[in-house]
Amino acid sequence: MRLRDELPVDHRLGTVYRYGAALCGLFLVVFGILGLTGTHPGFLDTSGKEVLGLSSNGALSVLSLVAGGILILGAVIGGNTASNINMAMGALFVLAGFVGLTVLDSSANRLAFHISNVIFSFVFGFVVLTFGMYGRVSSHLPHDNPYWKDRHAKATEQPNGPPALVKVLRPGPPNPTGH
Repeated sequence: MRLRDELPVDHRLGTVYRYGAALCGLFLVVFGILGLTGTHPGFLDTSGKEVLGLSSNGALSVLSLVAGGILILGAVIGGNTASNINMAMGALFVLAGFVGLTVLDSSANRLAFHISNVIFSFVFGFVVLTFGMYGRVSSHLPHDNPYWKDRHAKATEQPNGPPALVKVLRPGPPNPTGH
């Protein structure tokens, strides 16, 4: 599937992409600000402090601010850009969950990840991915969906009739079923 700009500017899916990016970005910005305020461990301290039930240090707080800013920028731009940004950021969060899981309880854990951060990364990543893919990736899209229209624009009318006539109208290798 190719991801291009088939979405009309005023399509209702753009609202889902915008609100999804804005809500997720706002949460990350709040988390980043709270992680940087008050007493906090060092920038790359592996122990971290608890912020909103998650462990955080200076580096994770700054990364959260940057990621939140990117999502909010996507919400401001809207349309397919917001969808693409949501999908990319969601994939990055899922990847961060796997990386956090591998460095958990080691000296390489420079973002102070705990198991709660790993679970959050997976859940948050899939939520952001869902916002980005909503209405784009499904086998049951409505026929007025611009992505459905684009996928089926080149579909030719299938011949109808007895099998012998269909074979004459559309020659090709046999297509057995039920084997």
